[in-house]
Amino acid sequence: MSDLAVFATLLLISTAEASNSRSHACGSAHAASPPRITSSAPAPAPAPALAPAPALSAESPKNDPAPDAAMIFDVTMYGAVGDGKTENGMIIEHGVSTSKVYSAFLAAWDDACNHPGKSTLLVPNGTFFIGPISFIGPCQNNQSPKVEIRGTLKAPSSLKAFPTPSWIMFRQLQSLILTGETTTNTSLFDAQGEESWRHADCRHKLKCQFPTSIILVNVTNGNISNITLKNGKGFHMGIINSDNVTVHGVNITAPWNSPNTDGVHIGYSTNIHITSSTIGVGDDCVSIGPGSINITVFNTKCGPGHGISVGSLGKYSAEKDVVGVRVKNCTINGTQNGVRIKTWPGSPASKASSFWFEDIVMINVSNPIIIDQEYCPWSTCTSSKPSLVKLSDIHFTNIRGTFNTKSAVALMCSSSVPCEDIQLLNINLTHTMASSLQGGGHLSVKGALHGLEINGSSF
Repeated sequence: MSDLAVFATLLLISTAEASNSRSHACGSAHAASPPRITSSAPAPAPAPALAPAPALSAESPKNDPAPDAAMIFDVTMYGAVGDGKTENGMIIEHGVSTSKVYSAFLAAWDDACNHPGKSTLLVPNGTFFIGPISFIGPCQNNQSPKVEIRGTLKAPSSLKAFPTPSWIMFRQLQSLILTGETTTNTSLFDAQGEESWRHADCRHKLKCQFPTSIILVNVTNGNISNITLKNGKGFHMGIINSDNVTVHGVNITAPWNSPNTDGVHIGYSTNIHITSSTIGVGDDCVSIGPGSINITVFNTKCGPGHGISVGSLGKYSAEKDVVGVRVKNCTINGTQNGVRIKTWPGSPASKASSFWFEDIVMINVSNPIIIDQEYCPWSTCTSSKPSLVKLSDIHFTNIRGTFNTKSAVALMCSSSVPCEDIQLLNINLTHTMASSLQGGGHLSVKGALHGLEINGSSF
């Protein structure tokens, strides 16, 4: 994660929400809501709560069949138009003496959220042009409607259309299911970020914010599956202050040179699991920020991008610790980094511990294994003091493949707070130009390190 200003803004939204009234909460009144569809279709029950250490599987998470049917709330029945050009954020109706303005998507959401039984918010086939929008709970019986995307949602291309740091937000919801069409692969969120990427300098100088495509804030027991996110202006997906969320079978794509387009960013959340997904972007495929506990990335393909990263950590004061990150059975291809832990110099004191990076294939990666406690993008650091983030209990196991730089393993630890208990087991990495670089020894160590174990390895 590089865009720390955006992350901080999103975090402020989350922590302030308890004192804010919901602008589009369930039960909000409409002058004359459009008719709802009364047909029904079977829907899965809410995703079950995840155990602290679930068994890893490449199979899609299963939901028990629902004993009753769900009411379908189709956005087109509320005035939404899927022609790829009509603005669906606001619909204007002219009456005898007045005009009424309402959001077709939010009108459908409010009715679905208010429904006393199971409900589904449906976006059918078509291309729906829509500006920033928030789907906010809590809903009836404290259960979120299922959100089913069969078509394409397309964002405005201009940053001027985004007064907030997100495009689509789901907030304060229980048992959210956001799912796409599994057979036609048409469930697309296109953020149209190409124009915004030209303003990267504005972001680096912290003068503007680039919206996250989809963000979950205060969501519990969520299941996100079978959707595609494309060309984010900033992060593609953010998960903040949430618990028990599974992201499965998601495809995220942006050009390798699109700035700060992290695939999935996680912060201040617990029990988050990313499985069987494909992520290729211009920044971290997955970035795991402060306050993250029990995070799993399993059976996921990463590349292009900057790899799978913990951090950056230590940019702000009073950051919460990171505990328990497991990255397993992943393939990282053509990235700037492989698996990485990064902290800022001069950071306040915090801790990050219990990391397991195992069964990973590296293909032509620049820095396959890296700990960087001198992380300083764009040369913006204001301190030359060492990082005070304490890193410990770090395991790299069964990692193999190829790399293209001087060091296969780089351990740049703090000179003030030593890294502790790092294990390299069965690491087998070969330089892409092995014939011209004879022998091994591609290990770089800097700073203070207590307890380094290397066994069964060649690099």
